[in-house]
Amino acid sequence: MGRIQKVRKRDGSIELFQPKKIEIAIGKAILSVNRKDGKLSKKIADQAVKELEKHFTAKVIPSVEDVQDVVEEILIKNRLADVAKSFIIYRQQHKEIREFKTFLGVRDELKLTTNAIRVLASRYLLRDEKGNITETPARLFRRVAKTAAQADLPYKKGTLHKTEEEFYQTLSQLDFLPNTPTLMNAGAPLGQLSACFVLPVPDSLPEIFDALKYTAQIHQGGGGTGFSFSQIRPRGDIVKSTKGAASGPISFMRIFDMTTEILKQGGKRRGANMGILRYDHPDIIEFITSKSREDLLQNFNISVAVDDLFMNKVLKEEEYDLINPHTNQKVKKINAKEVFELIVANAWRTGDPGIVFIDEINRKNPTSALGQIESTNPCGEQPLHPYESCNLGSINLTNMLKNGKLDWDKLKKTIQTAVHFLDNIIDVNKYPLLQTEQITKANRRIGLGIMGFAELLINLGIPYDSDKAVEFAEKLMKFLNDEARKASNKIAEERGSFPNFDKSTLKTKLVKATRNATVTTIAPTGTISIIAGATSGIEPLFAVSFVRDVMEGTHLLEVNPAFEKIARKRGFYTKALMMKIAKTGKVTGLKEVPKDVQRIFKTALEIKPEMHVKMQAAFQKYCDNAVSKTINLPATATPQDISKAFLLAYKLKCKGITVYRYGSKKEQVLYIGKAPDEIVSAKPEYAGGHICIECMY
Repeated sequence: MGRIQKVRKRDGSIELFQPKKIEIAIGKAILSVNRKDGKLSKKIADQAVKELEKHFTAKVIPSVEDVQDVVEEILIKNRLADVAKSFIIYRQQHKEIREFKTFLGVRDELKLTTNAIRVLASRYLLRDEKGNITETPARLFRRVAKTAAQADLPYKKGTLHKTEEEFYQTLSQLDFLPNTPTLMNAGAPLGQLSACFVLPVPDSLPEIFDALKYTAQIHQGGGGTGFSFSQIRPRGDIVKSTKGAASGPISFMRIFDMTTEILKQGGKRRGANMGILRYDHPDIIEFITSKSREDLLQNFNISVAVDDLFMNKVLKEEEYDLINPHTNQKVKKINAKEVFELIVANAWRTGDPGIVFIDEINRKNPTSALGQIESTNPCGEQPLHPYESCNLGSINLTNMLKNGKLDWDKLKKTIQTAVHFLDNIIDVNKYPLLQTEQITKANRRIGLGIMGFAELLINLGIPYDSDKAVEFAEKLMKFLNDEARKASNKIAEERGSFPNFDKSTLKTKLVKATRNATVTTIAPTGTISIIAGATSGIEPLFAVSFVRDVMEGTHLLEVNPAFEKIARKRGFYTKALMMKIAKTGKVTGLKEVPKDVQRIFKTALEIKPEMHVKMQAAFQKYCDNAVSKTINLPATATPQDISKAFLLAYKLKCKGITVYRYGSKKEQVLYIGKAPDEIVSAKPEYAGGHICIECMY
C-alpha cells in the first residue's frame, strides 16, 4: 500500500504523519515500567508503521486513535504486556485531560499542562459578550506577538512579519513569557501592558484621593501599585484648614485597601499594593503592627524603609529621632534596636512587614538625578520613581537545557528576543496616566528575569543550598545582565538611547548609547510559571509531590517533572512512592530515594535561612533592579532566625527582604498535612515558592 503522509487529529484537523512521535510515546511507556529502551521503542514504532500501511494510504488517512490501537496490538504481540498496560493508562489519562480542557471550553493546540489551561481559561483567553472563550492558547500568543511587533514599524520597514514570528515562536514554545497584563491586554481594547507602578501620595486630601483614583485605573488594567506613605503627616497632627486632627497614613492605607477589595480587577485577578513607611515617621510603630490582624490591609504587602543610619544605630543599640514630615521637626527619640526587634517580631508572627534598604536602592539607581526612589511595586522587585511603570518578563530555564547542560547559546538568543520584545512593549503600551507615559518612556526601564531556576539546578545536579549553587547563580545572573545590556545597546544603535540617558549614571559607564535605563529584574513569576510549567522565579521547590485542587471536587497529583524523570530513569518510580512523598512533600529520609537524589531535591523549609539570603544576594549582585524572593521558614523558626536573616541581607547588599514562617497566616495556597493520612495540598493558584498569598505576576 502507499506510504502514509497524514494523520487525522481528534478535533478533525489534519497534520503530517510523524513516526518519531510514535517512537517517543512508546519510549515513555517503556521507561515507566523500568525497562531499558535501547532501540526497543524504534523497533516497535517501525512495526506499527508497517502495520498501519497495510490498512491506510496517502488517500485513506488514519486517525490518532487508529495509530494508538495498532501500537497496543504490536506491544502485546511482542509480549510487552506491562508496556502495553502503561500505554493504555497513558491514553486514558490524556483522554481525561482532554475532556477537562474541553469542559473549560479550551482547544489546546500547544499541549499545555492541565493547570496551565485552567489558568489561561480563567484569566487570559479572550471571551465574547456571553462569556464564551473565543481564542486558543496559540491564538493568545499570536495576539501578543503581533501587538509587540508593531513597535518595529517606524524602524524596520518590511520586517514586521519576521519579528512577529520570532516573538510568537519564543512565546508559544514557553521559552519566555511577559508579565500578566501583557498577556491579558495586548491587542485588546484596554491595552495596559505593564505590571508595576509606583504612585506618589503627597500630604493633601485632594492629592491623596487623586492617587486613589489613579490606583483604581491601574488595577482595572491588571497592574499592581506601590506607595510610600511617608509624606503624610502623623496621626493627631493639627490640620490648619479645619483645626481638626490628622488621621495619619495607616487610615489612608485602609481606604486604598478597601478600594482594591471592591475592584477585584474585573474578576481576573486580585489587586495588590505595596505600602512603605520610613523608619523615622512618627507613626512607624502603628505601621509595623498594622497587619497584626489578618482582616486588615489584606491587599497590601508592607515594608519599612530603612537607611544606613538606622541599621548602624540598630547594631550600636542607639536612639534616633522621629521626624514629622509635615513640619520637618523632631518629635521624639526612639531606640533603633527596639524598633528593629518589633519589625522582626511582627514578621515572625504574620509575615509582615518586610524591610526595604532604601539607601542601597538609590545608590544603584541609574536615574538618581530625577530624585529619590521611595517605593517599589507590590512584590518588592521593582523600585520606581513616582508615576513610573515597568514591564517585566521571565525566561524559562527549563527550556534552556541541552544534553544535561545549560545551553548558553540558546539562552543568549532568547535574551536578545526578550529584550527586543520588552522594549517594544513600552511603545505599544496604552498608559493609564499621562505622567506615567512620560516618565516611563523617558527612562524605558525593562525587567528581564528567569523562572525554573530550581529545576535547572536539579538537572545540573547542584543542590540549591550549596556554595556551588550560589556561585552558579552569580555566573548566570551576570550572563543575563551582560547579554541583556548588550541587546539594549544594539537596539539603541538603531532607535536611540532612552531620553534621560545624558542625566543618568550610565553615560559615564558606557561608551555608546543604550536603550533602557535598567534591563534586569528577578520577579516571582507566579501564574506565568504555571503556564510555563516551571518553578516560580528563583525559589527552591516547596514540595516534590503534592495534590492540587484544580476545580471544586477535582484533585490531581502533581509530581515535579525533574524528579519524575530521574525516578523513572533510575528505576525507583512508583505511583505509591509519589503518593507517599505527597504526605510531606519531602524526599529526605525516604529509603526508596537514593541519597544523592535526596540531596538535590531538598525543599524550601529544609533550607537554612542564611542560604536563602545568600541566594538572593547572589542574584542581586548583577541585577539592575531588585530581586523578589521569599525567605521561607519552617513553623519552628524563631524570631532570632529572622533577625539574623535581616542583618545578613543588609550586609550582603540586598535591596529588600521578605520572610514567611510557615503557618503564620491562616490563608495559604499550599498546606502540609498534619495527620499521618493527610497530604500536601495546593490551591489552584499555587505557583511554587510563594505560599502565603497568590502572587500577582
